Amino acid sequence: MAQDTYMMNYEKWLESPALSDADREELALIRDDDQEIRERFTQMLSFGTAGLRGIMRAGLNGMNVYMVRLATQGLAELIIEETGGMVHSTNDVPASVAIAYDSRNNSPAFAEEAACVLAANGIRAYLFESLRPTPELSFALRETGSIAGINITASHNTKEYNGYKAYWSDGAQCAPEQASKVAEVMHRIDIFKDVKTMDYQAAVDDGRIVLMGEAMDEKYMTQVLAQSVGAEYVKKAADDLKIIYTPFHGTGYILVPEVLQRLGMKHIITVPEQMVIDGDFPTVKSPNPEYREGFDLAVELAKKNNVDLIIGTDPDGDRCGVVVRDGDEYKTFTGNQIGVLLLDYLIRARKEQGTLADDSVAVKSVVSTTMADRICEVQGVEIMNVLTGFKYIGEKIKEFEENGGHTFLFGFEESMGYLTGSYARDKDAVVASMLIAEMACYYYLQGKTLADAINELYATYGYYREKVVSFVFEGLDGQEKMKKIMEDLREHAPAEIGSKVLRVRDFSTGVITDLATGETSETGLPKSNILFYDLADKGTAIIRPSGTEPKIKFYIMAAGDSVEEADAKVAAIEAAGAALLG
Repeated sequence: MAQDTYMMNYEKWLESPALSDADREELALIRDDDQEIRERFTQMLSFGTAGLRGIMRAGLNGMNVYMVRLATQGLAELIIEETGGMVHSTNDVPASVAIAYDSRNNSPAFAEEAACVLAANGIRAYLFESLRPTPELSFALRETGSIAGINITASHNTKEYNGYKAYWSDGAQCAPEQASKVAEVMHRIDIFKDVKTMDYQAAVDDGRIVLMGEAMDEKYMTQVLAQSVGAEYVKKAADDLKIIYTPFHGTGYILVPEVLQRLGMKHIITVPEQMVIDGDFPTVKSPNPEYREGFDLAVELAKKNNVDLIIGTDPDGDRCGVVVRDGDEYKTFTGNQIGVLLLDYLIRARKEQGTLADDSVAVKSVVSTTMADRICEVQGVEIMNVLTGFKYIGEKIKEFEENGGHTFLFGFEESMGYLTGSYARDKDAVVASMLIAEMACYYYLQGKTLADAINELYATYGYYREKVVSFVFEGLDGQEKMKKIMEDLREHAPAEIGSKVLRVRDFSTGVITDLATGETSETGLPKSNILFYDLADKGTAIIRPSGTEPKIKFYIMAAGDSVEEADAKVAAIEAAGAALLG
């Protein structure tokens, strides 16, 4: 974009009467900083299947009330289009949208702004009265019969970020075609002149905005508790087993302890400093349960109280992490390790109880561990792989319900997202926390910790190792660099990535190519910008540009007859990946 264009955008914002005094002052301070103006006004924050996500700041390329209103106007016009130009259905009941938000700074304000835009467009907004976990939004959307949903969150990003996730009537995040329609509206209309809004209190008073609270919580928790398969294990172990829980200053602070108590757990110790709702996340560098550093306070508490298991949920309550005692150490489990433990536990527990359906199916993302495939193979359970993004697991649940022939058992992604049951269509850290707790009871009764359990799985199914490496491409030309790398890889498929490349699955074309024979077949999955390399000797390398951040993710999977062999394979693939992408 030429300089005059981004400067014109900057001046337009400064001159708009819709701009608040605080935002005008913020923009005035960067008048002499061309690079900062360029970053904020060269391009609009991108709206995709993951919605919006960005640094909270004034400007087109930031999360602020104007961008939230603009995105919501786009969603409103999509709803009007989908309802045939009328937002009223039978009995003159308006189409509705459910809205939730997390503990991040500005989340309540962004949620209210979204509700006001919907109300002004004749669409009822069911707005949670205070912060709630993402999976409860997915549940409430369907419970209220809403056509769409909005969740204000940036998941586990650092405190500078916020985001806007859009959902559709099935409870899963919007499909690409819906996201593209919203994006088209956002680029077509004027951000200040063409967005409808109204006074919040006036909208509440006339029923255009309806607040949700404890009644919806009860319905949601009833559905979560219905997924329990280990009540008997809990009853026998609860007197002795202790758990430490932390919500990382986020939405799990009420519902997770409540569900664990209703499950029957008697000794739930919370991390007091992290039970405080605070969008600055003062006790952690990043509120991400994948990082061991965030659990430091919990580990100190575990040592003092002789606790083997720590559970942590991210700020919007959809991802769940685990730290377990292994001898004298406390180790953070990966999302893959938690996923295979839960998968194996659900199969074993349901087999013991006679409740495992003959047509049970597990679903995971293609970038998640192939150890899950091996477990299902041995246990006689079907497994399906889908693209990255929990909405694709949600689509499978919907497909199973509509077509029959399959019973959804469990779904997971390596990024610490898990779900069982069909009450929600997004990953749920509340149900995951419950299942992890009762799984700990299951193994406790056998004299084992979860550290013992994962080692036992490796001994049974083989030693699997996984790693994700991110290559960051910052700056305005970052996206172009990422695009060029992917184009070059498609034109010149590497013959080796740590070991010989057998097949290339290009999900952008939907074609699998056997490099030895040249034969091709179809992936059978929707198109996505992913390159998947099947390597010799049970190795896998996957290259996927992030949809929300300026980075390319490099996923590594390997298996061996020992930990050392598997780790050596991972190291070889990682070194080759660094040469390709670094």
